[in-house]
Amino acid sequence: LLLGVCADEFSVLRSPQSVVFRDGSWPIPGERIPDVAALTMGFSVEDDLPWPGLGVGDLFHRPRATVLVTVKGVDKLALPAKGISYPIENAVPFSLDSVANAIHTLFSEETPVVLQLAPSEERVYMVGKANSVFEDLSVTLRQLRNRLFQDNSILSSLPLNSLSRNSEADLLFLSELQVLHDIASLLSRHKHLAKDRSPDLYSLELAGLEEIGKRYGEDSQQFKDASQILVDSLQKFADEMFNLYGGNAVVEVVAVKAFNSPLTRKSRSILQSSQSETETPYNLAYPYNYDYSVIFNIILWMMIGLALAVIVISYNLWNMDPGYDSIIYRMTNQKIRMD
Repeated sequence: LLLGVCADEFSVLRSPQSVVFRDGSWPIPGERIPDVAALTMGFSVEDDLPWPGLGVGDLFHRPRATVLVTVKGVDKLALPAKGISYPIENAVPFSLDSVANAIHTLFSEETPVVLQLAPSEERVYMVGKANSVFEDLSVTLRQLRNRLFQDNSILSSLPLNSLSRNSEADLLFLSELQVLHDIASLLSRHKHLAKDRSPDLYSLELAGLEEIGKRYGEDSQQFKDASQILVDSLQKFADEMFNLYGGNAVVEVVAVKAFNSPLTRKSRSILQSSQSETETPYNLAYPYNYDYSVIFNIILWMMIGLALAVIVISYNLWNMDPGYDSIIYRMTNQKIRMD
């Protein structure tokens, strides 16, 4: 049963020295993957993450970018041995919206690059300088196909092996690889954005391999060739992004065979809220916000500092000798002597 639950995989292809991923086989809950991305970037999360795979690292040097690629249709990729992989427990759909909102809120006056893209669903979300950097990026299926048949596309250098240019599933898979290539290529034209102080976020979802598995079967030669091509393209993409950010970027890959449940937003009606309030007969306090301890310490030590300052100032004023310690009495005394 455990093998069925933890069949999917979370892998770290590249990471700087300031981010510590421990080597082990600890399963990571699927719903906590966004928290891992947030913690590696130095952001706080609402609930503690009791996962031993992520160490503390250097708190004063956080990565400039986090790149997370989700590959659907396969539970494990034959990634290079230099990376670190962990099994995923309960692979549920996740979103990095919370991380994107944190970047947009804390660095709204800076130049952050936030890109969330799912080519197969034509879903794209850009914040900050991403609108100008990736203005020419193909995001719709028609744009992807047209981009694939241009002269400078990956088809001129990529070995297709058993894949075909006439199959819709193959073209979708190759189009997603073209998106990876174009992201690194377009970002290389704006290298100054990779050196600013604001962190960047890239979240990509690839479903082309899943479509090839449905079209030919997972035991087919097409699926095996596509898997190997995807691994090579992901490693190349990870190296390019890592080098563009001067070795200060985290590149992660999530391989998911199939999500356990659809992504739904939590909501609660007014009727449910009123009923839940009347169900508890005890006069319980409201739950504290996770920023409570920070605000409490700021106010506490500020009040202690002000109280000590008032005590010291009052003591000095009480014991002050007007003839020696006050400049007003000194100047007045000298003026009287001169007269």
